[in-house]
Amino acid sequence: MSYLDTTHDVYKEAALTPDVGLCCTTNPIWELPGLKIPKIMQEMNYGCGSTVNARDLTNTPKILYVGVGGGMELLQFAYFSRQKSGVIGVDVVKEMLEASRKNFKEAEEQNDWFKSEFVDLRYGDALHLPVDDNSIDVAAQNCLFNIFKAEDLRKAIEEMYRVLKPHGRLVMSDPTCEQPMNDNLRNDERLRALCLSGSLPISEYVKALTDVGFGTIEIRARKPYRILDPNNYDTNELIYIESIEVAAIKDPIPADGPCIFTGKAAIYYGDQDYFDDKKGHILLKNQPIAICDKTAGALASLGRNDLFISESTYHYDGGGCC
Repeated sequence: MSYLDTTHDVYKEAALTPDVGLCCTTNPIWELPGLKIPKIMQEMNYGCGSTVNARDLTNTPKILYVGVGGGMELLQFAYFSRQKSGVIGVDVVKEMLEASRKNFKEAEEQNDWFKSEFVDLRYGDALHLPVDDNSIDVAAQNCLFNIFKAEDLRKAIEEMYRVLKPHGRLVMSDPTCEQPMNDNLRNDERLRALCLSGSLPISEYVKALTDVGFGTIEIRARKPYRILDPNNYDTNELIYIESIEVAAIKDPIPADGPCIFTGKAAIYYGDQDYFDDKKGHILLKNQPIAICDKTAGALASLGRNDLFISESTYHYDGGGCC
C-alpha cells in the first residue's frame, strides 16, 4: 500500500466520522454578512489556515478547490462567486464528496443566497485534475500538497498551473518546517497523511512553485502550527512546524528571476522628497513600500545610507513593487 492509499484511508475515515482535531486550522472562521457556516462543516475543516481572500475573488471568478473536506471553504468561495458551477470541488475520496453534498444541503437551509448548484463536486485527484486547460481564475488547496512526495508534488503543481488562466492564482495553505526531519518521520505514512512529516522548508516550497513556471509568489502569512516532541514522536529533538499561506500567480517569469514577496519593505529617509532608483521604484520620503526579495537585494546593493530595507515579515497583502 502506498502513502497515497494511507492518505485516502485517513480521510475516508474522517468523512464517515468527523475528527475535529485531525488538522486544526490556525485561522478564525470567516464572519461575512449573510454567511452562516453549518457546525458540521466547521468540524470537518481539515485545513491549516485559510485560502479565502476577498482580494482574489472579485468579478465573479471561476474557482477550483482540490481536497474538499467538509465543504467549508467551498461555501466561502461560493459566497463570492454565486453562479452555477462557479466553484469546482475535486476529491479522490468518494465518501468525502458525499459528506460535502449533504453538508451543502444544510448550508442551503441556513443561507438564503446559497444553492448547492453553485458548487460542482467532481471525483478526481490532484495529479489528474478533471478540469479544462486555462479555465480557472483562482485555484486553491489547503493542507494537501505537503502530503505529496517530490515527484507527485511537482505533478500536482503542474496540474494547477495547467488549469489556471494566464494571471490566475493558486492559493495555498500548508505546513512548513525549517528543521531537518529524520527518515523515520519522513517515511511515516500516517504522519504524512496528517500534514506533518511532509512539511518542507519555505525556500523549497517556493522553489517547487517557481520551477513549474509561476512568476510571482506572495507569502501572505506564517504562523505557529504543531510540535513533534521526543515523548510522542520518533525524534531526538523538538521539531517546530509552522503553517504558511501562499499565492502563486501565473505570470511569466521575468528575465532576472521570479518575484517572491516575503513581506519586506523599503523606506527612504534622505534629504529629498523621494528616491528614484531608475528601475521603476519611486520611494516617497518616510513612506514604506512593499518590495519583492529581488528588489530588496538590488536596493541594498546600492550601499546608500538613506535607505532602510526591512527583514522578511512573511506577511504580504499586495500593493508591492518588483
